[in-house]
Amino acid sequence: MMSTPVANHEAIEKVRDLIQGIDNAMLTTMTSQGLVSRPMKTQEVEFDGDLWFLTKKDTNKYQEMLKHPAVNVAYVGKSYVSIRGEAELLQDPSKVKEFWNAAYEKLLEVPYDDPSLILIKIKAETAEYWETGNKTKMVKTLFERLTGKESEETDLNKTVDLD
Repeated sequence: MMSTPVANHEAIEKVRDLIQGIDNAMLTTMTSQGLVSRPMKTQEVEFDGDLWFLTKKDTNKYQEMLKHPAVNVAYVGKSYVSIRGEAELLQDPSKVKEFWNAAYEKLLEVPYDDPSLILIKIKAETAEYWETGNKTKMVKTLFERLTGKESEETDLNKTVDLD
């Protein structure tokens, strides 16, 4: 489904608002045994349709994305957001330095200029989100749907095209 530039811009702004301030996400990749998710630190970059993460080449996720670049990233905060996209693995020392902080040095056990560091750039294709302004109402609506009772709430979630 092709989206118009205006709709695309509005969708990106909506997702940006929903994930803003969420420090960690769950990155899901495909393995030969199935799907695997792991927590990743979100880069402090304003979402423009791309998500950025930092890892090392000698990790399973790196190998998995080389074989299967289709990934999913899930955020939980003031809302629930699931972003599907395609991962690109980039070696860009200047960009790594831009994202680097002391926490990475402890976590990854290498300095910012280590050649094993790699950037994961995820080009977001679609996002599905559930706004949770009133969690009690959301739980009530889910319960009503599961038990077959009618609910005033018809759309618990929305999906938007980002590309």
